Amino acid sequence: MTIADIRKDYKKASLNEAEVKESPVLQLSEWWNEAVKAEIDEVNAMTLATVAADGKPAARIVLLKDFDESGFVFYTNYFSRKGSEIRTNNDAALLFFWKELERQVRIEGGIQIASAEESDQYFASRPLESKLGAWASPQSRDISSRKELEEQFEKMRNRFEGVEIPRPPHWGGYRLVPEKVEFWQGRPGRLHDRILYTRSENNQWKISRLAP
Repeated sequence: MTIADIRKDYKKASLNEAEVKESPVLQLSEWWNEAVKAEIDEVNAMTLATVAADGKPAARIVLLKDFDESGFVFYTNYFSRKGSEIRTNNDAALLFFWKELERQVRIEGGIQIASAEESDQYFASRPLESKLGAWASPQSRDISSRKELEEQFEKMRNRFEGVEIPRPPHWGGYRLVPEKVEFWQGRPGRLHDRILYTRSENNQWKISRLAP
């Protein structure tokens, strides 16, 4: 079998613009609950795509930690590659792919830094080793070896032994505020359902169907 021979016919569900919710967040909430019920592994894993100063795109998997009408929240090192690219150009995109349900959700918009209070609250909920890792790792920068990273981790463990670990000043949350959200449902014969929400000037959502 060659790569070109790999195919799957999608036929689990359909998506009709007359039946979707009035806002993409409500629609995503419905799909989210179905995805959780389906026990999808790491249901909150999403691709984050950003653009560098030279116009070149970059993408990586991050974990969604919250969403509501204000946007979609994730956390990272502010001086990581994605953090640097967001400072240069805050336009970004998110993508969920839940293959078990034959669904994708594409989200485009601008990214804002989450409040310090929100970041503090989430950081306090993290496991001990995740907190230490945020202090120890100079994310996206060159390091000499794995040993260097592990030594820095142990240094941070000793530094914060017996005390509450504060959130590093270089680490916190981002919120993508959606301008476009597309819901994709796989259908037979590649005639997929694609429903697009577009935010209008009066902050309302226009709903339209796209050709597959």
